[in-house]
Amino acid sequence: MAFDREIDVLVVGTGAAGLTAAIAAADAGAKVLVVESTGKWGGTTALSGGGLWMPTNPLIRGEDSVEKALTYMEAAIGDAGPASSPERRRAFVETVPEVYALLSRLGVRWVASHDYPDYYPDRPGGMVGRGIEVEPFDTKKLGDWFATFRGRDSMPAPLKTDDVWLLSRAWSTPSGFVRGARFVFRALFGLLSGKRLFGIGSALTASLFTIVRNQGTEVLLNTPLTELIVEDGAVAGAVAGSLRIKASKVILGAGGFARNTAWREKYHGVSGYSSAADGDTGDVIRIAADAGARLELMDDAWWGASVPLPDGHHQFVLSERSMPYSIVVNQLGDRYTNESASYIDFGHAMLEAEKANPSWLILDVRHRRRYLFNAFLTGTKKLREAGIVRSADTIEDLAGLLGMEPARLRATVERFNTFARSGVDADFGRGRTVYDNYYGDPTVKPNPNLGALAKGPFTAVQLVPGDLGTKGGLLTDEYGAVVGVSGLYAAGNTTASVMGRTYPGPGSTIAPAVVFGYRAGRAATADLLTR
Repeated sequence: MAFDREIDVLVVGTGAAGLTAAIAAADAGAKVLVVESTGKWGGTTALSGGGLWMPTNPLIRGEDSVEKALTYMEAAIGDAGPASSPERRRAFVETVPEVYALLSRLGVRWVASHDYPDYYPDRPGGMVGRGIEVEPFDTKKLGDWFATFRGRDSMPAPLKTDDVWLLSRAWSTPSGFVRGARFVFRALFGLLSGKRLFGIGSALTASLFTIVRNQGTEVLLNTPLTELIVEDGAVAGAVAGSLRIKASKVILGAGGFARNTAWREKYHGVSGYSSAADGDTGDVIRIAADAGARLELMDDAWWGASVPLPDGHHQFVLSERSMPYSIVVNQLGDRYTNESASYIDFGHAMLEAEKANPSWLILDVRHRRRYLFNAFLTGTKKLREAGIVRSADTIEDLAGLLGMEPARLRATVERFNTFARSGVDADFGRGRTVYDNYYGDPTVKPNPNLGALAKGPFTAVQLVPGDLGTKGGLLTDEYGAVVGVSGLYAAGNTTASVMGRTYPGPGSTIAPAVVFGYRAGRAATADLLTR
């Protein structure tokens, strides 16, 4: 059988999982080739917040340990099946310092998100400050590769994950103003120094990609995987684009199936309102499954509320629904969950409450004046023309615009307003934990997440059950090896998540992508290390 290329390891995908796998394999001495199905590299990671939930990392200020982190994962995740087995959880936590050290040695500039809490901080083992991210990266270092960088579709600014919670109230609180000023000065410093600084997910992917290129690894764009080549019962290569590639091992890190409408309707019951990259079609999952790979958690995703934009894209909603002077109601005009809950819990609640009909985020005029609302940056005129944003002077008039019974919406608002005045949400516990408070306004008393809807005009923003990607896929073991197919490894959203059906902390998507990408790269080259 003729081959166009012969290498040690073929890596499919250029997000955090694929790039880290390529780095780990090349660092072990392997000859590596990376292929990307689209004309842009960086995957969904380049469009993301770029944070990594990394227990026991060296930058944590508080006291952490492997056992403390595992206790918390058990409390937060519970029994989620083989994808989140005890072996995979332990492998994840124990590998954090190792992968942190390797990437740091090769040039990644880590920084801690000291103020970001775990998403269930009141559960055993929960704490604040396990999140890390990468310092803003000068993308001029990418040279000609900048032209095909998916991060250009994201925010072209030196934003950090740990900026977001304060920037959302930059003109309404002293701490927010100070962080806003720091962000502006950081951006100006970059410009004056001749740099082109990108932050969050762009900084992470650009940092990893730079290491891959420095290692001499070839990266091919517009080269989709179409076939796995199996010899003697094991994967021995693949067909990608027009190339037949012989490889000792193949590692899949090509994302999930967020953009596969047929699969979304089959497994999730919705057509999908995703913030994932366009190439997130699930093709590699299908190819591996056809070769015998086992699938798990296909019915779940990294859910969260999104605003549907007129151009067909979707703006993920985070701090906007948590800030005071706001509530979320269903089409009947009823609240149904804690608006300040983690995005995946909120998304699950949305799906349970209503599949097809939208929810509405209703804002008092003080919310509009005090807090950043990212979807509005796309242009409120277009949002209003599309019916996505609607306003009225009274709650009753707003109910009429939304097709709700005015008395029912008024009763919902009045009940919520009594909670805001007392500081205790007796229905859903909004504002009870330090995570809820993270996206709140400390100047609002007695609860930073509650504020009465009492001053018009009132604005309603349509919400749909969006996501940051899917979290079901190939089942892998603690080494990243795909169960059911010898010689095949995988990481990231191509796999069923070790985080199960929940989201323990900030960066629970990207952290296991990096960690298991690393473990797959090491396992796939274990024979090279012993030669």
